[in-house]
Amino acid sequence: MTHLRSKRLPHKGRTLAAVTALIASFVVGALTPAEAAQPQEAADTAGSAAAPRWTDRPHGFASLDGGTTGGAGGKVVTVTDQAALARYAAAEEPYVIRVAGAIDVAPFGSDIVVTSNKTIIGVGDTGEIVHGELHLGPGTSNVVIRNLTIRDSYVEGDWDGKTTDFDAIQMDSADHVWIDHNRFEHMGDGLLDIRKDSRYITVSHNQFKNHNKALGIGWTTNLLTEITIDHNWFTGTKQRNPSADNCAYAHLYNNYLSAQVADGDPVWTYGNWARGRTRMVIENSYYDGVQHPYQADATAELVQRGSVLKNVTGRQEEWGTAFDPRDFYAYRLDPAAAVPALVTRFSGPQKSLGANTVLNVPGDYATVQAAVDAVPAGNDGTVTIRIAPGTYRAKVLIPANKPNLVLQGTGQDRSDTVIVHDTPAANGGSNGSATVRILASDVTARNLTFSNDFDEAAHEVNGEQALAMKTTGDRIVFEDTAFLGNQDTLMTDSPKLDVISRVYIRDSYIEGDVDFIYGRATTVIERSLIKALSRGSDSNNGYITAASTWKDNPYGFLITRSKVVSDAPAGTYHLGRPWHPGGEPNAVAQVLFRETELPAAIKSSPWTDMSGFSWKDARFAEYRTYGPGSGVTADRPQLDDAAASTHTVAKYLAGTDGWAPHRGRAGH
Repeated sequence: MTHLRSKRLPHKGRTLAAVTALIASFVVGALTPAEAAQPQEAADTAGSAAAPRWTDRPHGFASLDGGTTGGAGGKVVTVTDQAALARYAAAEEPYVIRVAGAIDVAPFGSDIVVTSNKTIIGVGDTGEIVHGELHLGPGTSNVVIRNLTIRDSYVEGDWDGKTTDFDAIQMDSADHVWIDHNRFEHMGDGLLDIRKDSRYITVSHNQFKNHNKALGIGWTTNLLTEITIDHNWFTGTKQRNPSADNCAYAHLYNNYLSAQVADGDPVWTYGNWARGRTRMVIENSYYDGVQHPYQADATAELVQRGSVLKNVTGRQEEWGTAFDPRDFYAYRLDPAAAVPALVTRFSGPQKSLGANTVLNVPGDYATVQAAVDAVPAGNDGTVTIRIAPGTYRAKVLIPANKPNLVLQGTGQDRSDTVIVHDTPAANGGSNGSATVRILASDVTARNLTFSNDFDEAAHEVNGEQALAMKTTGDRIVFEDTAFLGNQDTLMTDSPKLDVISRVYIRDSYIEGDVDFIYGRATTVIERSLIKALSRGSDSNNGYITAASTWKDNPYGFLITRSKVVSDAPAGTYHLGRPWHPGGEPNAVAQVLFRETELPAAIKSSPWTDMSGFSWKDARFAEYRTYGPGSGVTADRPQLDDAAASTHTVAKYLAGTDGWAPHRGRAGH
């Protein structure tokens, strides 16, 4: 925006601590005691009994010696065919490869070679590899394979797998591998073969089903392999559940073995077998109808504790001291009696996995922009960028072709994680000055502070506007966020005048002085604190809003159930003025302050003209505002109850697609 304004007095400096204290003093402002008692949705989710029982980081041995991160730090791609899967899996650079739908591998039983630094993850529970194998050759390191179904390379009549070697996953001399939440079924030889001194392996929450040989480990005389096997379901399998040959350390806990194939074989039908010189620890597992539930060669050591055995026969052997897994890593044991219910429910592919890709800043990526850049164009699944506490002095651009992003601050407070820059509009207009620009649709930001700390008092420039945030995408949500600036702090816009974009802001903080909430997007600000900063004037300290709503859009800005505060003198602030960019006559501002507390700084005639356009031709109104800055006069249009019933949060946001990000909140 371009407009003349008086020079503000020297900036005294705002600290995030001061802002946090101010927000704390707000408490819940305009809310009733009943509304104030409602818990936040984030807290509800965090404490929900339905919260996942796993994380996106490996545990057990795969977490040691530097950990296993897979393709973190690389591009995120989605594949739907064999050629793309094979190309990205074998690439030299890291990739997070999302498998969407079933990929039929040809020729039948062929390998998909997987090289180092890869994550291969099914999208929801749809990702399948059919008639093919994932193969990790010697030297492959740092691989995550999650949430896939790998099935059906079985050759009829080859029950013992003697004529084919079509495993689901086979690795030779690999290290740092996490196999998690997969389903393996009906393959040509073993379901999972971990061979030849592979190290730092974790196999968790998988299903091994309907097959002869489930999970084999070893085939070496060395004693190097360290492996954690937990919360897996072996059902309808005969042997190798697992077979662990010459493992330095094999830790098995909370596994469920059931419905074992019963073909009368007295030796090669079994559960867990510690072979060679393996040191094995079994804890709190559940064996139901299993022949030889656990056994050990005379040269091996096996410790078992806490397991449940039901309808079992044959060998149950323990000797030696093996090792203490807690000397290597921490872990949580579930009660053995709970294992069948837990494992059948939470093993195998999950709808909640893969659909939400998690990128960490720092960690996976050094900067927020690097994480955004890793998201594929046309992204069709939620990507959450988790931003650790700290101050990130850099601009961020989310392009229009990268939708479905979540920016999530991970600190205890939104002031812990700050994205800030100091560019004024004199150096590139609103686009150039904005610290963060969101051009994409379906973007959410939570628990973050966005700031433009350009110091007006220290610079003589023509164009002091300095945006903290500019959006043009549709269906943008800000929750528990802060926007810090002076002139033009927050611009919610759309790609062009007659295109409607929607923005929902709740439980947030916005501060500024001149037109600091502006633009043409339909914007709802709910349950938030707005601070109108003083410019040191005793007559005009600024304007809270400058809407430029398209004339055919009935909904512009709704500020509801919020609180406005100010350090400006009484009667020196405007609620808003109508912005007609470039003199555009079809930009007819619509602003409603509803059920919001107003401070004494608000003028008794709170709306004013702009650039030759009368405020009386705009669509400005109040409804049930209160506080020392409220009032009913000829210069303060008021909605009646009937009109107010059509100006609700739901009406503003619904559009043609029924968007309702506020759903579940009281008072709608």
